[in-house]
Amino acid sequence: MGKLSPSILAADFNRLGEQIYAVEKAGADYLHIDVMDGRFVPSISFGMPLIKSIRKETSMFFDVHLMVEEPIRYIKDFADCGADLITVHYEACADLDATLEAIRESGIKRGITIKPGTPVNVLEKYIDKVDLVLVMSVEPGFGGQKFIEKTYERLGKVRKMAQKSENPPEIEVDGGVTAENIEKILEAGADVIVAGSAVFKGDAGQNVKRLLGLCKKH
Repeated sequence: MGKLSPSILAADFNRLGEQIYAVEKAGADYLHIDVMDGRFVPSISFGMPLIKSIRKETSMFFDVHLMVEEPIRYIKDFADCGADLITVHYEACADLDATLEAIRESGIKRGITIKPGTPVNVLEKYIDKVDLVLVMSVEPGFGGQKFIEKTYERLGKVRKMAQKSENPPEIEVDGGVTAENIEKILEAGADVIVAGSAVFKGDAGQNVKRLLGLCKKH
């Protein structure tokens, strides 16, 4: 059965606490938190103060995606704020092994992600060192983009790679997910679905229930 990780990047920040409560109550598995620095990606989102603030209000699993240059500088800080999983970009780390080790030393789960244009075979070296692989299905940095069709093929390759590992990581997809394509994404090899607009546009709780219903088929 697929898992759902609503992305608060698409939430109404005037009602953020209310919306997080709604998705938690509706049964969402994770809460996806996109951190952007304005350098690795053009946009700037939010950081440690927000995570620390919402950590007090929910027991949800915090799925923190760092879209920042050299994230090793901030690993301990994000872990201390309440992250349960930190995912870093292959393209953003001068020493990815050291960055993943810093996450491990912080006592939380480790994730690695690649942009749509990065060959999936770069993951082979790290597949045994992470708990999650995030396959971006849009260019990172902006919400509301259209799903890149080539992602289906890339997911299949990552799935085969993961199956060879003694401890296969979860495979997550982020970007352009809708109720219309979620089942095909799961069939292609995804375990965890990140959804922003598909959750927070309208009634967040009802949207989560609808998407989870589709996830349960897989």
